Order: sequence, then structure tokens, then C-alpha cells
Amino acid sequence: MATVNLEKLGIINTSEVYHNLSAPALVEKALARGEGKLADNGALCVFTGKYTGRSPKDKFIADEPSVHDLIDWNNENRPISPEKFDAIFRRMTAYLQNRELYVFDGFAGADPKFRSSFRVINELASQNLFIHQLLIRPTEAELESFAEDFTIIAAPGFKCIPELDGVHSEAAILLSFERKLVLIAGSQYAGEIKKSVFSVMNFVLPQKGVFSMHCSANVGHDGDSALFFGLSGTGKTTLSADPARKLIGDDEHGWSKDGIFNIEGGCYAKCINLSRENEPQIWDAIRFGSLVENVVIDENDRTLDYNDGSVTENTRVGYPVEYIPNAQIPGIAGHPKTVIFLTADAFGVLPPV
Repeated sequence: MATVNLEKLGIINTSEVYHNLSAPALVEKALARGEGKLADNGALCVFTGKYTGRSPKDKFIADEPSVHDLIDWNNENRPISPEKFDAIFRRMTAYLQNRELYVFDGFAGADPKFRSSFRVINELASQNLFIHQLLIRPTEAELESFAEDFTIIAAPGFKCIPELDGVHSEAAILLSFERKLVLIAGSQYAGEIKKSVFSVMNFVLPQKGVFSMHCSANVGHDGDSALFFGLSGTGKTTLSADPARKLIGDDEHGWSKDGIFNIEGGCYAKCINLSRENEPQIWDAIRFGSLVENVVIDENDRTLDYNDGSVTENTRVGYPVEYIPNAQIPGIAGHPKTVIFLTADAFGVLPPV
């Protein structure tokens, strides 16, 4: 079994450290550890506990000299002192001792010119499966020469102490650009890992002359690409999964002087009220290798009830982009000819598009 040395990070005295396991191996590990259940369609189903969505109030950025004047400090970009960051990091590494860890090395950025490499270290095999499917997976040759630009450590079982750590709650997402390190504590919601990658890329790409975008994208057979902007739940993933066009990506993209490219290698779709009739491509993508979050599963026949929002309305599934039959791989296209802004205005003041 391939392993990787984490001592340079200060993570020592671990149990087994598994490096870039395959999706089937990660599913096996997650099931053996009791992290989830296998649905009748083959997807691994987990429940994320207290946190079923992202916690923006729990996100902090280390206020370091090299980036202080480059960040718009506000209620979304909250500062934390480097000393507090380091103290939490030391306690987290102590927590990780004697634990099995799962490491995924992969890339963000389908265009190699603007690509960043990420090492993601997970306490949970199911979360490692998620990031394995969501980032761009390296070839064997790329893995042999891999050198991470940033590291993300996700430890849901590690709880912060607000009065000691200077954070908002037991959960915290902490980013240090000088240390090139992200710490995710207290939350099992996989979207925190995904958005941490985007937070890094949202800082890095503009410095390379690339516009980072929260949007979905697809391209027609004539090369006419389109962007779909909108907040969560407005229909970006659904509208971009068009059988008549090739899917570039469903959520995060860069726009350079050469065109657009997917930042990710997978999709993170909402599942609430999902049906084969309305969203056949997403329905069929929920299969072995996919990770389903917070969808109610029948204890007997293991069917998924997408209409049940009793756990949360924010039910999700993560899967690699190649699970969509007509995906554009690699996720690169020319300059968009169409830009669509989606709204979800319950008052009817704004049009849907």
C-alpha cells in the first residue's frame, strides 16, 4: 500500500497513512470504518452530523504581512493571528497522532499553465473519496514527481475551543497563505474542503491574470462555450448538464487570455427533489464511486429518497466529471459567447434569468 511521509508537516506517530487510494479502496475503507452505507445504486451515503452546509462565520484567514494588504478584510474574510493559527495547528497535529490518515495528491486547474497542486489529508476515508473525485486526478507519472503547492488538513473530530482559539465555534476553517496550509476542524461537511480549494485559487489565479469565477460552464459542438452564474441552488449544475452540449464543469472556473477552464475535476450537485425525468445526467451519475451526503436512505432496501429533506434541504452528491457522458475532458474551452446570470428571487422582482 502506497504511503507518504507527513513528518515534514509535523504530523507524527500516526497509524497507517494511505496515499492516493483508488475510489473502490476508499469505499471499502469507509464502509469498514462505519462511516457510511452503500445505496442500492452503488453510491456511498454518509451523514455529516451537526454541519450540513458551509459555515461562513467560521472561516478565518491568517493576517500575515505578505498578504495583509491583498485581502479585503470583512465579515466574510475574518482575520486570525498567525500565533492563534499555529496554536490550533499544533493541537490538531497532536489529535491526529495514532490515527489512520488518508492523503490525496491532485490538481486544481484543468489548464496546466494555471494549475495548482494540493495535498489533502483526511481523517475520514469518505472525505478522501470526495476530494479524490472532485479534484483533477494525477497520472502515475505526475504522482511520482508531485510537489504540493498547498496542503489541506480536514479533521472533523478535532474541535476548536472558541474562548481559547479566538474562533466562533468548535468548527473552524483556517487559511494561511504564508504557510500554504488550510485547517478544517469540527465539520464533516465535504463542501468545506471544496470551497477551501476555491478560496486558495480565488487568491492565486488573479495574480496570474486569470479571472476566477463561481459558475458552471458548457460548450457546444461548434466550440461556443457558455457560462452560468448564480448563487447556490439557482440551477447552475442542472442547466449546464445539457445532453446537447459538453459539460466543462458545474461550479468553479477560470477565464484567462486563452479562454475558460474548469478548476475542478468533479461535480458537487444538489440532490433535493432530484428525478431522472428532470435531471437524467445527475441521476445517472449517482453510482459507485459517488459520495452522497445527508440523503435519507431506506434501512431495508437501501434506496435513496431524494424528496426527503428532513436532515437538510442541502442534500448533495459528489462525483467525477467523467460520470457525465458528454463531459469535456480536459475541461478547457475558448472564450465564452454567452454569459447567463441566474436568480432565485422568491418575490418575483427579478426574472429567473
